[in-house]
Amino acid sequence: MNNPTLSSTKIIIPGGAGLVGQNLVVRLRERGYTNIVVLDKHRVNLAVLEKLVPEILTVFADLAEPGDWQHYFEDAAVVVMLQAQIGGNSYHEFVQNNINATRLILDAIKLHNVPKLVHISSSVVESAADDFYTNTKKAQEKLVIDTGIACPILRPTLMFGWFDRKHLGWLSRFMQKTPLFPIPGHGRYMRQPLYVGDFCQVIISCIEHDIYNGVFNISGHEKIDYIDIIREVRRATHVRTPIVCIPYRLFYLLLKIWGMFDKNPPFTTQQLAALCANDEFDVIDWPAIFGVQSTLFRKAIDETFNDSRYGKVVLEF
Repeated sequence: MNNPTLSSTKIIIPGGAGLVGQNLVVRLRERGYTNIVVLDKHRVNLAVLEKLVPEILTVFADLAEPGDWQHYFEDAAVVVMLQAQIGGNSYHEFVQNNINATRLILDAIKLHNVPKLVHISSSVVESAADDFYTNTKKAQEKLVIDTGIACPILRPTLMFGWFDRKHLGWLSRFMQKTPLFPIPGHGRYMRQPLYVGDFCQVIISCIEHDIYNGVFNISGHEKIDYIDIIREVRRATHVRTPIVCIPYRLFYLLLKIWGMFDKNPPFTTQQLAALCANDEFDVIDWPAIFGVQSTLFRKAIDETFNDSRYGKVVLEF
C-alpha cells in the first residue's frame, strides 16, 4: 500500500517495543504508515523491531526522565501512549514507568500541540485487585483525564498474540521446558482474553477516525477459564506436558521463593492474587463502535503460535 497521506502521518509510540507496540507497528506498516517513531528503553526489543520494520525510527530513551526524546513530538499527528510497567516486585519501577513517564509524555504533547492522543489504559482500573500495577494504572489514567486532553482511553483485558513475552507466550515456552505444568488451585478463574491483533485494529480505528473522547472497555468477547486457556495453548503448540493442579498456598509460596532470587520474575504473588480475583469486565460492542471484527479465541491462539512470519519471534523478557 502506498498512500502519501499515510506515509507522511507522524505517529509517536512511547513504549512501543513491547507486545502491543510490536504488533501495532507491523500492522501500521502494512497499511502504509512509515513515519513512525518508537520510544522505549529496552534495547534488545527495539533491535527486534528495527529488524522487522526497518523503515521506522526507534529511539532508546528512559521516558521517566526528561531528555532529547521529548523533541520527537514536534510535528507529530498522533501519540499512542503504550508505556507501562506490568510485572515485577519493585514499586519504584511501577511509579517511574506508569506515572512519572506519563507526566513527561503529556507535557511533551501539550508543548508541541499534538492534535491526537490515544491512551492505552487497562481493565484493571475497574478491578478488585490491590497491587502495584492496578494502583499505578489507576493513577496513570487519572493523570490523562485531568490534563483535559480529549482522547479515547482504551481499557483492554489480558492480551495475547505475536511477540507475547510475558503472558501466554512465556507460559507456552515454559510448558515446552518443564515436565509438569502447574496450575494454582482448581484453575477455574474466568478470564476474558483479548487478541492483540484485534486491539491493534481498534487503535488504528482511533487514529484514522474522529474518535476523540471517551473511555472504552475493550474486553475479550469470550469468557474462558484459565486452565482451559492453558489447554488451548498446549494444543496449538503441539506439546504433551501434563497440566497439574497444585494447592493455591503452595503455588503462592513457590512464587514468593522465586521472587527472592529473580528481580524480574515472570509471575508474581500480586499477579496470582489478581488472577484469582474473579473480576468480570463489561463487554461493549467494540467491533461495531470501531469497525473491527472480533477473532475467535481458538483461531487467535492458532495465529499467535503458528504464524509463519511472526509466530516464532521472541522478545526478551
